[in-house]
Amino acid sequence: MARETWQSIRDRLAADILSGVLAPGAQLPTEPELCAEFGAGRHSVRRAIAALAVEGKLRVEQGRGTFVESAPLINYQISRRTRFRQNLLSQGVTPAGEQVTDDVIAAPRRVAEALELPEGAPVHRLMRRGLADGVPISLGVAWHPFDLIPDMAEQRRAGRSVTDIYRAHGITDYLRKSTTIYARRPTLEEARLLKQHPDQPVLVVTKTDATLAGRPIGYSQAIWAADRVQFTFDLPDEAEPRSPDQDD
Repeated sequence: MARETWQSIRDRLAADILSGVLAPGAQLPTEPELCAEFGAGRHSVRRAIAALAVEGKLRVEQGRGTFVESAPLINYQISRRTRFRQNLLSQGVTPAGEQVTDDVIAAPRRVAEALELPEGAPVHRLMRRGLADGVPISLGVAWHPFDLIPDMAEQRRAGRSVTDIYRAHGITDYLRKSTTIYARRPTLEEARLLKQHPDQPVLVVTKTDATLAGRPIGYSQAIWAADRVQFTFDLPDEAEPRSPDQDD
């Protein structure tokens, strides 16, 4: 069966990306220029670009153009001492974090259960975006008991890590109590913040941290761009303490 025009365009662009003819971060020619280059119509060009965007090879930015995806693939190790910053630095990637929103809310049931609080108790809700070499790779939403650290939001906005904030409030160490991971499609807002195609999947990592005495102190959900990260799970000794990952 003969290949459709859009498939031929997709394969030729994919080959140029693989060979380095189209380098990471390079901007593709405009749609009319691509139509002329391939002798094809707009529909075929758009379909080819959409397919490559779903595969994570291209990034379409509204009002700017289409770019070769430049995000590094992060090998993210999850253990009892996982740290977002250390994971990236160890691979020669520069980590960064941006506070997106923060507020104090009444704890919904699932958050209250995870933090062992009465439903409706006040909790901090903080959303941050994690970047690797300036490229978004994750969105993290974390909840912390308000009565434990009333100034959590202010301290995070000031750039202090969760570990340092805990330490300043007498929590010198803590453990990861649980971790769950599943995949789904992102919301449109999540795809926008991660600068990825809305048909690309995301990995959702939910975790609960607790003091060494067992009191839950943080519950978080991190949404990761699935084509930009792979997870490796270490199996440490049960007594080994840990530090936070997405929240650091």
